[in-house]
Amino acid sequence: MTGDLQQLEKDALAELEKVGDENSILAVRTKYLGRKGLLTGMLRNISSVPAEERRAFGMRCNEVKELLEKNIEEALRRQSEDRKAEVLAGQQIDVTLPGRGIPAGRIHPVIQIRNEICGIFAAFGFSVVEGPEVELDYYNFEALNIPKDHPARDMQDTFYIEDNMVLRTHTSPVQIRIMEKVKPPVRILSPGRVYRPDSDVSHTPMFHQIEGLLVDRGVSFGDLKGILTAFLKKVFGEDTLLRFRPSFFPFTEPSAEVDIRCVMCGGGGCRVCGQSGWLEILGSGMVDPAVFQNVGYDPEVYTGFAFGLGLERIAMLKYGISDIRLLFENDIRFLKQF
Repeated sequence: MTGDLQQLEKDALAELEKVGDENSILAVRTKYLGRKGLLTGMLRNISSVPAEERRAFGMRCNEVKELLEKNIEEALRRQSEDRKAEVLAGQQIDVTLPGRGIPAGRIHPVIQIRNEICGIFAAFGFSVVEGPEVELDYYNFEALNIPKDHPARDMQDTFYIEDNMVLRTHTSPVQIRIMEKVKPPVRILSPGRVYRPDSDVSHTPMFHQIEGLLVDRGVSFGDLKGILTAFLKKVFGEDTLLRFRPSFFPFTEPSAEVDIRCVMCGGGGCRVCGQSGWLEILGSGMVDPAVFQNVGYDPEVYTGFAFGLGLERIAMLKYGISDIRLLFENDIRFLKQF
Protein backbone atom coordinates (compact mmCIF):
# COMPACT_ATOMS: atom_id res chain seq x y z
CA MET A 1 0.00 0.00 0.00
CA THR A 2 2.99 2.29 0.49
CA GLY A 3 3.74 1.98 -3.19
CA ASP A 4 0.13 2.76 -4.05
CA LEU A 5 0.28 5.86 -1.82
CA GLN A 6 3.39 7.15 -3.61
CA GLN A 7 1.75 6.60 -6.99
CA LEU A 8 -1.42 8.40 -5.78
CA GLU A 9 0.63 11.42 -4.68
CA LYS A 10 2.47 11.50 -8.00
CA ASP A 11 -0.76 11.23 -10.04
CA ALA A 12 -2.59 13.91 -8.00
CA LEU A 13 0.25 16.45 -8.34
CA ALA A 14 0.49 15.76 -12.05
CA GLU A 15 -3.23 16.37 -12.54
CA LEU A 16 -3.04 19.65 -10.64
CA GLU A 17 -0.32 20.80 -13.03
CA LYS A 18 -2.59 20.19 -16.02
CA VAL A 19 -5.89 21.68 -14.81
CA GLY A 20 -6.85 25.05 -16.29
CA ASP A 21 -9.98 26.21 -14.46
CA GLU A 22 -11.54 26.28 -11.04
CA ASN A 23 -13.99 23.46 -11.72
CA SER A 24 -11.15 21.11 -12.75
CA ILE A 25 -9.23 21.90 -9.56
CA LEU A 26 -12.29 21.17 -7.45
CA ALA A 27 -12.78 17.91 -9.36
CA VAL A 28 -9.21 16.83 -8.41
CA ARG A 29 -9.97 17.64 -4.77
CA THR A 30 -13.09 15.52 -4.86
CA LYS A 31 -11.27 12.65 -6.63
CA TYR A 32 -8.54 12.33 -4.04
CA LEU A 33 -9.80 14.03 -0.83
CA GLY A 34 -13.58 13.71 -1.05
CA ARG A 35 -15.67 11.37 1.10
CA LYS A 36 -15.24 8.66 -1.53
CA GLY A 37 -11.82 9.88 -2.69
CA LEU A 38 -8.80 7.67 -3.34
CA LEU A 39 -6.75 8.90 -0.39
CA THR A 40 -9.78 8.74 1.90
CA GLY A 41 -10.26 5.11 0.85
CA MET A 42 -6.67 4.24 1.79
CA LEU A 43 -7.13 5.75 5.24
CA ARG A 44 -10.29 3.72 5.76
CA ASN A 45 -8.42 0.49 4.81
CA ILE A 46 -5.47 1.17 7.07
CA SER A 47 -6.46 -1.91 9.12
CA SER A 48 -5.16 -4.12 6.31
CA VAL A 49 -1.62 -2.75 6.77
CA PRO A 50 0.64 -4.89 9.02
CA ALA A 51 0.51 -3.65 12.60
CA GLU A 52 4.19 -2.76 12.73
CA GLU A 53 3.84 -0.55 9.59
CA ARG A 54 0.45 0.92 10.39
CA ARG A 55 1.68 3.96 12.35
CA ALA A 56 4.23 4.99 9.73
CA PHE A 57 1.69 4.45 6.93
CA GLY A 58 -0.89 6.59 8.69
CA MET A 59 1.61 9.41 9.20
CA ARG A 60 2.58 9.22 5.54
CA CYS A 61 -1.07 9.39 4.45
CA ASN A 62 -1.56 12.58 6.52
CA GLU A 63 1.54 14.11 4.95
CA VAL A 64 0.23 13.39 1.47
CA LYS A 65 -3.20 14.80 2.43
CA GLU A 66 -1.66 18.04 3.74
CA LEU A 67 0.52 18.34 0.64
CA LEU A 68 -2.44 17.88 -1.70
CA GLU A 69 -4.60 20.35 0.26
CA LYS A 70 -1.80 22.93 0.13
CA ASN A 71 -1.28 22.48 -3.62
CA ILE A 72 -5.03 22.59 -4.32
CA GLU A 73 -5.44 25.85 -2.37
CA GLU A 74 -2.44 27.30 -4.20
CA ALA A 75 -3.92 26.28 -7.55
CA LEU A 76 -7.25 27.92 -6.61
CA ARG A 77 -5.48 31.11 -5.58
CA ARG A 78 -3.54 31.26 -8.84
CA GLN A 79 -6.70 30.63 -10.80
CA SER A 80 -8.49 33.50 -8.96
CA GLU A 81 -5.60 35.88 -9.60
CA ASP A 82 -5.42 34.90 -13.26
CA ARG A 83 -9.16 35.50 -13.65
CA LYS A 84 -8.90 38.88 -11.90
CA ALA A 85 -5.95 39.88 -14.08
CA GLU A 86 -7.91 38.94 -17.16
CA VAL A 87 -10.85 41.09 -16.09
CA LEU A 88 -8.60 44.04 -15.27
CA ALA A 89 -6.80 43.68 -18.58
CA GLY A 90 -10.11 44.21 -20.32
CA GLN A 91 -10.91 47.25 -18.16
CA GLN A 92 -7.67 49.15 -18.26
CA ILE A 93 -7.86 52.82 -17.28
CA ASP A 94 -5.89 55.45 -19.12
CA VAL A 95 -4.87 57.77 -16.30
CA THR A 96 -3.78 60.40 -18.84
CA LEU A 97 -7.37 60.96 -20.00
CA PRO A 98 -9.14 64.05 -18.58
CA GLY A 99 -11.67 63.41 -15.82
CA ARG A 100 -15.41 63.53 -16.37
CA GLY A 101 -16.83 66.96 -15.77
CA ILE A 102 -19.47 67.54 -13.09
CA PRO A 103 -22.40 69.50 -14.56
CA ALA A 104 -23.09 72.79 -12.84
CA GLY A 105 -26.32 73.05 -10.88
CA ARG A 106 -28.96 75.69 -11.39
CA ILE A 107 -30.98 77.80 -8.99
CA HIS A 108 -34.58 76.65 -9.37
CA PRO A 109 -36.82 79.23 -11.08
CA VAL A 110 -39.14 79.35 -8.06
CA ILE A 111 -36.18 80.12 -5.80
CA GLN A 112 -34.95 82.71 -8.29
CA ILE A 113 -38.31 84.46 -8.14
CA ARG A 114 -38.38 84.24 -4.34
CA ASN A 115 -34.92 85.76 -4.08
CA GLU A 116 -35.82 88.51 -6.54
CA ILE A 117 -39.01 89.42 -4.67
CA CYS A 118 -37.26 89.36 -1.28
CA GLY A 119 -34.58 91.65 -2.71
CA ILE A 120 -37.16 94.13 -4.01
CA PHE A 121 -39.01 94.34 -0.69
CA ALA A 122 -35.76 94.47 1.27
CA ALA A 123 -35.11 97.72 -0.58
CA PHE A 124 -38.56 98.87 0.62
CA GLY A 125 -37.51 98.15 4.23
CA PHE A 126 -39.21 94.77 4.70
CA SER A 127 -37.64 91.97 6.76
CA VAL A 128 -37.95 88.31 5.74
CA VAL A 129 -39.44 86.02 8.42
CA GLU A 130 -40.48 82.35 8.42
CA GLY A 131 -42.75 80.12 10.50
CA PRO A 132 -43.89 76.51 10.93
CA GLU A 133 -45.50 74.59 8.08
CA VAL A 134 -47.50 72.44 10.53
CA GLU A 135 -49.73 75.07 12.09
CA LEU A 136 -52.42 75.39 14.74
CA ASP A 137 -55.93 75.99 13.47
CA TYR A 138 -55.99 79.17 15.55
CA TYR A 139 -53.11 80.81 13.67
CA ASN A 140 -54.11 79.48 10.25
CA PHE A 141 -57.78 80.51 10.53
CA GLU A 142 -59.27 81.90 13.73
CA ALA A 143 -56.73 84.67 14.42
CA LEU A 144 -57.19 85.74 10.80
CA ASN A 145 -60.90 86.35 11.34
CA ILE A 146 -61.94 82.91 9.99
CA PRO A 147 -63.80 81.10 12.82
CA LYS A 148 -64.70 77.42 12.54
CA ASP A 149 -68.19 78.11 11.13
CA HIS A 150 -67.03 80.82 8.70
CA PRO A 151 -67.98 80.11 5.04
CA ALA A 152 -64.60 81.45 3.93
CA ARG A 153 -63.04 78.17 5.09
CA ASP A 154 -64.49 76.65 1.96
CA MET A 155 -62.16 78.91 -0.03
CA GLN A 156 -59.15 76.98 1.23
CA ASP A 157 -59.27 73.19 1.14
CA THR A 158 -57.15 72.00 4.02
CA PHE A 159 -55.00 69.05 5.04
CA TYR A 160 -55.94 68.34 8.66
CA ILE A 161 -53.43 66.50 10.85
CA GLU A 162 -55.59 66.69 13.97
CA ASP A 163 -58.76 68.57 14.86
CA ASN A 164 -56.81 71.70 15.75
CA MET A 165 -53.68 71.19 13.64
CA VAL A 166 -53.26 71.63 9.88
CA LEU A 167 -50.70 71.94 7.14
CA ARG A 168 -50.81 75.68 6.66
CA THR A 169 -52.84 76.85 3.68
CA HIS A 170 -51.04 80.21 3.44
CA THR A 171 -48.14 81.99 5.14
CA SER A 172 -50.41 84.54 6.87
CA PRO A 173 -50.06 82.68 10.24
CA VAL A 174 -46.48 83.94 10.32
CA GLN A 175 -47.83 87.49 10.37
CA ILE A 176 -50.01 86.71 13.40
CA ARG A 177 -47.09 85.14 15.26
CA ILE A 178 -44.90 88.18 14.56
CA MET A 179 -47.57 90.70 15.58
CA GLU A 180 -48.08 88.84 18.88
CA LYS A 181 -44.41 89.40 19.70
CA VAL A 182 -43.59 92.75 18.06
CA LYS A 183 -45.21 96.14 18.56
CA PRO A 184 -45.73 98.41 15.52
CA PRO A 185 -44.23 99.48 13.24
CA VAL A 186 -44.08 96.10 11.48
CA ARG A 187 -42.81 95.57 7.94
CA ILE A 188 -42.32 91.89 7.10
CA LEU A 189 -42.29 89.47 4.18
CA SER A 190 -43.06 85.77 4.82
CA PRO A 191 -42.15 83.28 2.05
CA GLY A 192 -42.63 79.51 2.36
CA ARG A 193 -44.34 76.29 1.35
CA VAL A 194 -48.10 75.94 1.77
CA TYR A 195 -50.46 73.00 1.22
CA ARG A 196 -53.92 72.48 -0.29
CA PRO A 197 -55.44 69.25 -1.70
CA ASP A 198 -55.52 70.32 -5.33
CA SER A 199 -53.61 68.98 -8.36
CA ASP A 200 -53.82 69.79 -12.09
CA VAL A 201 -51.85 71.67 -14.76
CA SER A 202 -52.08 74.88 -12.75
CA HIS A 203 -52.21 73.59 -9.14
CA THR A 204 -50.12 71.30 -6.95
CA PRO A 205 -50.82 70.02 -3.40
CA MET A 206 -47.67 71.82 -2.23
CA PHE A 207 -46.72 75.23 -3.59
CA HIS A 208 -44.93 78.39 -2.52
CA GLN A 209 -46.42 81.65 -1.37
CA ILE A 210 -44.96 84.94 -0.28
CA GLU A 211 -46.99 87.38 1.80
CA GLY A 212 -46.27 90.85 3.05
CA LEU A 213 -47.51 92.94 5.96
CA LEU A 214 -46.98 96.59 6.82
CA VAL A 215 -48.46 98.10 10.01
CA ASP A 216 -47.88 101.61 11.31
CA ARG A 217 -49.70 104.84 12.09
CA GLY A 218 -51.46 106.43 9.13
CA VAL A 219 -50.96 103.61 6.59
CA SER A 220 -53.48 104.00 3.76
CA PHE A 221 -54.73 102.09 0.73
CA GLY A 222 -52.70 104.54 -1.33
CA ASP A 223 -49.54 103.19 0.31
CA LEU A 224 -50.63 99.67 -0.63
CA LYS A 225 -51.20 100.66 -4.26
CA GLY A 226 -47.90 102.52 -4.44
CA ILE A 227 -45.76 99.68 -3.10
CA LEU A 228 -47.47 96.95 -5.15
CA THR A 229 -47.29 99.04 -8.33
CA ALA A 230 -43.56 99.63 -7.83
CA PHE A 231 -43.03 95.95 -7.03
CA LEU A 232 -44.87 94.58 -10.08
CA LYS A 233 -43.11 97.00 -12.44
CA LYS A 234 -39.75 95.81 -11.11
CA VAL A 235 -40.69 92.16 -11.69
CA PHE A 236 -42.43 92.43 -15.07
CA GLY A 237 -40.98 95.66 -16.45
CA GLU A 238 -41.68 99.38 -16.22
CA ASP A 239 -44.22 99.22 -19.06
CA THR A 240 -46.44 96.79 -17.15
CA LEU A 241 -50.07 97.87 -16.89
CA LEU A 242 -52.02 96.83 -13.80
CA ARG A 243 -55.41 97.27 -12.21
CA PHE A 244 -56.94 96.79 -8.77
CA ARG A 245 -60.32 95.01 -8.57
CA PRO A 246 -62.54 94.92 -5.47
CA SER A 247 -62.54 91.50 -3.84
CA PHE A 248 -63.14 89.76 -0.52
CA PHE A 249 -60.73 88.22 2.01
CA PRO A 250 -61.76 87.55 5.62
CA PHE A 251 -58.64 89.19 7.06
CA THR A 252 -58.61 92.41 5.01
CA GLU A 253 -61.18 95.15 4.49
CA PRO A 254 -61.33 96.69 1.95
CA SER A 255 -59.75 93.99 -0.22
CA ALA A 256 -58.51 94.01 -3.79
CA GLU A 257 -57.10 91.62 -6.33
CA VAL A 258 -54.36 92.93 -8.59
CA ASP A 259 -54.18 92.08 -12.29
CA ILE A 260 -51.51 92.84 -14.86
CA ARG A 261 -51.84 93.12 -18.62
CA CYS A 262 -51.31 89.59 -20.00
CA VAL A 263 -47.60 89.01 -20.58
CA MET A 264 -48.37 86.28 -23.14
CA CYS A 265 -50.58 88.20 -25.58
CA GLY A 266 -49.95 91.80 -24.54
CA GLY A 267 -53.63 92.27 -23.73
CA GLY A 268 -55.00 90.97 -27.03
CA GLY A 269 -56.61 87.90 -25.47
CA CYS A 270 -55.29 84.35 -25.38
CA ARG A 271 -55.83 80.95 -23.72
CA VAL A 272 -53.66 81.89 -20.74
CA CYS A 273 -55.70 84.98 -19.81
CA GLY A 274 -59.04 83.49 -20.85
CA GLN A 275 -59.32 86.01 -23.71
CA SER A 276 -59.63 88.83 -21.13
CA GLY A 277 -56.22 90.38 -21.70
CA TRP A 278 -55.56 90.44 -17.93
CA LEU A 279 -53.88 88.05 -15.48
CA GLU A 280 -54.62 87.85 -11.78
CA ILE A 281 -51.37 88.22 -9.83
CA LEU A 282 -52.08 88.69 -6.14
CA GLY A 283 -54.61 89.44 -3.44
CA SER A 284 -54.30 92.38 -1.07
CA GLY A 285 -56.15 94.72 1.26
CA MET A 286 -56.14 96.74 4.44
CA VAL A 287 -55.82 94.59 7.56
CA ASP A 288 -59.22 93.98 9.16
CA PRO A 289 -59.53 95.63 12.62
CA ALA A 290 -60.63 92.26 14.04
CA VAL A 291 -57.20 90.83 13.21
CA PHE A 292 -55.53 93.71 15.06
CA GLN A 293 -57.70 93.06 18.10
CA ASN A 294 -56.64 89.38 18.10
CA VAL A 295 -52.96 90.37 18.43
CA GLY A 296 -53.45 93.27 20.85
CA TYR A 297 -53.03 96.15 18.37
CA ASP A 298 -55.33 99.17 18.75
CA PRO A 299 -57.14 99.55 15.39
CA GLU A 300 -57.97 103.16 16.32
CA VAL A 301 -54.22 103.93 16.37
CA TYR A 302 -52.69 101.60 13.81
CA THR A 303 -53.59 100.66 10.26
CA GLY A 304 -51.84 98.38 7.84
CA PHE A 305 -52.03 96.42 4.64
CA ALA A 306 -51.29 92.83 3.64
CA PHE A 307 -50.82 91.04 0.33
CA GLY A 308 -50.04 87.55 -0.90
CA LEU A 309 -49.05 85.85 -4.13
CA GLY A 310 -48.06 82.43 -5.43
CA LEU A 311 -44.43 82.13 -6.49
CA GLU A 312 -45.10 79.37 -9.02
CA ARG A 313 -47.63 81.58 -10.82
CA ILE A 314 -45.16 84.48 -10.99
CA ALA A 315 -42.43 82.15 -12.29
CA MET A 316 -44.76 80.67 -14.92
CA LEU A 317 -45.79 84.10 -16.18
CA LYS A 318 -42.32 85.61 -16.15
CA TYR A 319 -40.62 82.67 -17.85
CA GLY A 320 -43.48 81.52 -20.10
CA ILE A 321 -43.95 78.11 -18.43
CA SER A 322 -47.18 76.45 -19.52
CA ASP A 323 -47.46 73.58 -17.00
CA ILE A 324 -46.83 74.00 -13.26
CA ARG A 325 -45.77 70.34 -13.01
CA LEU A 326 -42.58 71.15 -14.90
CA LEU A 327 -41.43 73.07 -11.83
CA PHE A 328 -41.46 69.91 -9.71
CA GLU A 329 -40.15 67.22 -12.09
CA ASN A 330 -36.48 68.26 -11.64
CA ASP A 331 -35.62 67.63 -15.30
CA ILE A 332 -32.15 69.14 -15.66
CA ARG A 333 -32.89 70.01 -19.32
CA PHE A 334 -35.76 72.21 -18.13
CA LEU A 335 -33.85 73.74 -15.23
CA LYS A 336 -30.85 74.62 -17.45
CA GLN A 337 -33.04 77.20 -19.21
CA PHE A 338 -33.01 79.33 -16.07
